[in-house]
Amino acid sequence: MRLGVNSFNFALAASFLVSESLAQCPDYTTYSQAPHDPRSSGPLGLPYMRPAPACRTFNSSAVEKVIVDMKSLLKDPDLARLFENTFPNTLDTTVKYFSKSENLAFIITGDITAQWLRDTANQFAHYHSLLSVDPDLATLVKAVINNEARYVAQYPYCGSFQPPPESGLAPSHNDWADGVTVNPQVIHVSNSGSFSLTRECKSRPVNNQTVFECKYEIDSLCGFLKLSRSYYNATRDSSFMNANWRDAIDQIFRVINEQSQGTFDENFNFISYYNWTGGNHALSPAVDNGGNGEPKAYTGLVGTHHRPSDDLSVFAFLTPANAMLSVELMNLAHLLDSTGQLRNVSQQAKEWSARIQDAIWKTTVWDAFFVVCLTSDTQQVVDNIFAYETNGFGGRYVMDDANVPSLLSLPYLGFLDKQNPAYVATRKLLFSGGNPYYAAGKKFNGVGGPHVDAWHPWPMSHISSIFGTDDDQEILQSLYIIANNTNGLGLIHESQSIYDPTSYTRSWFAWANSYFAEMILDLAERKPGLILKQNKSYIPGK
Repeated sequence: MRLGVNSFNFALAASFLVSESLAQCPDYTTYSQAPHDPRSSGPLGLPYMRPAPACRTFNSSAVEKVIVDMKSLLKDPDLARLFENTFPNTLDTTVKYFSKSENLAFIITGDITAQWLRDTANQFAHYHSLLSVDPDLATLVKAVINNEARYVAQYPYCGSFQPPPESGLAPSHNDWADGVTVNPQVIHVSNSGSFSLTRECKSRPVNNQTVFECKYEIDSLCGFLKLSRSYYNATRDSSFMNANWRDAIDQIFRVINEQSQGTFDENFNFISYYNWTGGNHALSPAVDNGGNGEPKAYTGLVGTHHRPSDDLSVFAFLTPANAMLSVELMNLAHLLDSTGQLRNVSQQAKEWSARIQDAIWKTTVWDAFFVVCLTSDTQQVVDNIFAYETNGFGGRYVMDDANVPSLLSLPYLGFLDKQNPAYVATRKLLFSGGNPYYAAGKKFNGVGGPHVDAWHPWPMSHISSIFGTDDDQEILQSLYIIANNTNGLGLIHESQSIYDPTSYTRSWFAWANSYFAEMILDLAERKPGLILKQNKSYIPGK
């Protein structure tokens, strides 16, 4: 972790780089694994987990004001401490490089020194309302967008990246990617079974000095779109829509067009545009069919090889990722129309958004009754629910994964209203034994995924659940399941064991911290009487 800034006067400098004072700042991975004083005055006695001001990687007076406001407004001092720790965590700990003059910023996800497109969008989501009142924070976000635009324009099939060369930061070695071969290139297979690559594709291998890991996840591109439109909506500044950004948008539509195609053409020629081969010690194993994934048939949805958790998809069409894509494509169209730019792209975005939305309702929702066996003597009948993944051939996988976009997060994504009957039925199933990745212990429960194991649910699932309900009892139940399960560290972890309260993963996970703070602010506006001392809405920056 590097030395941060004490005031925004430093934002005028060429960049925030590692200084000689680095040695005086503890590594936050280690720092986040032990509690620090002072403790909150509530029954949990939660520690204060912010680094010292001189060790924070970016400071915002607007962010500090929100912290002061919320500490005075929240009823529960333990929730106030959780908010105080989580709301600034992205700025406190993850801005590894920022240059106003270069219009570049490199944001890590926490204890992994790489920038994930998806994580970064979520890490900044709770700051959007402050961009209009904090020009320096807005400049940082604009620099993030420009850096990501360069990544996407060059490698639209990759999701996480190394520092930009201008930063002077050394690329990281990704142990999990050892033994992995990635070919995000056009592959045509004839009926004879022979593979062929175009000469142009052979000349552009993935560069591990730029790419940290090249797993193709369509929600990564959605994250870039989300960050872009959120910045514009808050600032009305369209200057980020430069050549880099336009090139990135072109590449996003390239991926959409390529990955919406079926596996075979009318003559049963096999067509693939992305290939992942795992092996050795790779976290993700080899993909079926020579690295090309499970076959899919055209439905109007867009396929993906990996989930938001970075795990392999079972079927290519991931429902919540497509829901997010449909929403963000419509938001892109509104952005382009508002700025009077790229009208042809706006039209494409509207057409694809409608096509994807229609395909979700037609191909991923179960209309028939089926029975879920919860125990030997208990059954639950459910109908009209979303499948997590489909393949266009009738195959459906009924489950959910905690990582957003998830089925639980569909209202948060803006795809549907939380009262929608299909969502209500799906939500009920997902928080039950009918979901293979739901697990419950004496003190902790929730939805997890295969990224860790089946008995380590993720607190993130309860955050999504809170966004997806107006029921006060459900909200409070989920809220305090989260608050009571931080292992006394006052931060939101990746996953938590249902058997052992001291067994968790990732003490420093900025995305989860930001998502929790975003949820608290949503409740402060939507349900103020539930968590605030007075039943009066609070909105940051207003």
